[in-house]
Amino acid sequence: MMRLASQSAPSDRGFVIVAVLWLLAALAALVTIFSVYLSNSARALAVTDEAVQAEGLVSAGVELTVYQLQIAGEDARPAQGSIRTRLNGVDLAVTFVSEAARIDLNAAPKELIAGLWTVLGASAEDAKEFADRIVAWRTKATPDGAGHEDALYRAAGRTYSPRQAPFAHVNELALVLGPPPALVARALPYLTVFSGASGVDVKAAQPEVIAALPGMTPLLLKQFLGDRDTLANDDAAIAAALGPAGANASARKSRAYRIQVRLHFPNGRQTMSEVVIRLRNDEDPYRVLSWQNDVPMPRRASRES
Repeated sequence: MMRLASQSAPSDRGFVIVAVLWLLAALAALVTIFSVYLSNSARALAVTDEAVQAEGLVSAGVELTVYQLQIAGEDARPAQGSIRTRLNGVDLAVTFVSEAARIDLNAAPKELIAGLWTVLGASAEDAKEFADRIVAWRTKATPDGAGHEDALYRAAGRTYSPRQAPFAHVNELALVLGPPPALVARALPYLTVFSGASGVDVKAAQPEVIAALPGMTPLLLKQFLGDRDTLANDDAAIAAALGPAGANASARKSRAYRIQVRLHFPNGRQTMSEVVIRLRNDEDPYRVLSWQNDVPMPRRASRES
């Protein structure tokens, strides 16, 4: 019996060693998994911290813009401008422009809307049709015309009817019957629903918007763009410079502004947010109308005053 026990002892020891090795391997795997988890968690926390920091910095850029606009006073308030500063090691490049520099989908006359479509490449016939559908979308139906727009949308295979009320957002334009998606995408940077103005502030507007004015010609556009920085900031001077195209132009300021805040972090990462605000009173300086983060960087720098 003693001899049999001594023969089985090495086998038992081998079994124990294998079990210990398996246990060590399992522990090593757990350590590896835990390390990966900690690493991923650290990266996630870093991204979250940067996102929180970015939101605070964008808010700071908006506050700086509002302060600059408010201290200028109602009469001297600039239609556009820029601010550059550095906060917590992050570079802020802020640009702002009056929302009246864009064409308001809810207030602009049909001819001005059609002019923009023409500038963007639509034929005169298509541009007029697109403008008709936009005006019909934003306008309550009359008893005589009730059902007409609905019928057009059903005939085109749409499963919805036009709003027949003001546009809530410029992206709603994609639902309007007529304009192709690619043309809508090209038009969005020149449109708004926040200015409430029937005309545009040509002192701050992009050339495409000015070119859309009824009565505008290429020669008149070139001359106006060359002279506008020296023009007096009043409607009479603007009208004289634009001649027949001056009916839908003005130098009147809007209380709505579009602010772009570009952040450049020390690690090289860059982001841009776009915020639309409306100035109010001293007790409640402004109201946010729209806030969009991670806006694509512009291909060219915005024109600054």
